[in-house]
Amino acid sequence: MNIEIFIAFLSTVLVFMITPGPSHLLMLSNSIQNGFKKSLATAIGDLSANFLQMLVASLGLVSLIQNAQEFFILVKWAGVAYLVYVGLKLFFTESPHNVKGSKQQRTSSSLFWQGFITSAVNPKAVIFFAALFPQFINPTEPLLIQFVILSITYLVIDGLFLSFYGKFSEVIAKKFSNSYGKYFNKVCGTFIIGAAIILGLKDIQADTKA
Repeated sequence: MNIEIFIAFLSTVLVFMITPGPSHLLMLSNSIQNGFKKSLATAIGDLSANFLQMLVASLGLVSLIQNAQEFFILVKWAGVAYLVYVGLKLFFTESPHNVKGSKQQRTSSSLFWQGFITSAVNPKAVIFFAALFPQFINPTEPLLIQFVILSITYLVIDGLFLSFYGKFSEVIAKKFSNSYGKYFNKVCGTFIIGAAIILGLKDIQADTKA
């Protein structure tokens, strides 16, 4: 892969990551509730979903999903509904502070699937990868090698950002009281609900224009 193309891809992903999405906000909240190490299961779930989305995009399945209009609309609204559910659940969590042995803590498996589903139900991510990858792939070079390089690069960067958000929130949780942690959880929940509403409004506008 051409080094200039790789740097351009790297810059694009970094710009995309600057604004935290629902998965990053979820990582913040889960780290406060369960500690950084345990919340890494959320990051693994998110990255697993991202990899599948990149695979789907690279195989050209996005166009097939979009052509099945009714199914695609159903998936989109299921994603919006789930994000609202996650946001409300975070908003009404009463005691998010990281307390060892707390009943509020969740299992690693639960955290993994929460991270996976939060990322997987967002069809915009699949479309993002479908629009992003072709811009940086040279059809005259081996596609598999390029896919591996781009995928690993994206996953590493996203993983670093998720880890940063998780560690940052754990430090904040240790420095402030339970009440501050609760408000922080409410802020994360509000932003996730807001992201879901924006996603839904965009879908309504797109469907109206169609």
